[in-house]
Amino acid sequence: MAEPRTSVLPEDIINGAATETQRLEQEADAILAKGVRPLPIHEAVREDAAQARVWADQRVKRARDAIRDEPVRASLYALGIGVIIGLLAAR
Repeated sequence: MAEPRTSVLPEDIINGAATETQRLEQEADAILAKGVRPLPIHEAVREDAAQARVWADQRVKRARDAIRDEPVRASLYALGIGVIIGLLAAR
């Protein structure tokens, strides 16, 4: 006896997508109804750039401290990296 068909039909996929879209639109409307507005793109980019600048400043400070604490070790690392780059460039 044949088993019942359990695969998803194209209509089910389209209808499922429509209900998901509706759900997401309702959630977006609820967020906007609370008075929360997304930032304009230029403000969002500025905030991200400021965060990246703070992160980079922290990393630079850590690197300077590490070089100051162990200059020989840092020099050997730099030499090793230079040799590797030189070998790769020579290919």
